[in-house]
Amino acid sequence: MSLGIIPMCERRAHWPEETFHIYDRSRATVELVSAEVTVTQPNEAAQYVAAFDRLRRTGVYGADARALITRAIGALDRIEA
Repeated sequence: MSLGIIPMCERRAHWPEETFHIYDRSRATVELVSAEVTVTQPNEAAQYVAAFDRLRRTGVYGADARALITRAIGALDRIEA
């Protein structure tokens, strides 16, 4: 598992419309306001895999992600003061 952060200033080719989870590339669950939908049709599951890949490429990881988080924490400290 890895944690990626998508910077606010990053130009995005994709914005997630809803929360989703992918399981072994063949099943996705989508969280809607009124229900959770399980997607198992291969072509539909592939759309969620592709959406995740677009989001993943936009993110930063490791030291770069840590630096973004540290800056965000510092900004919160300045707001509270």
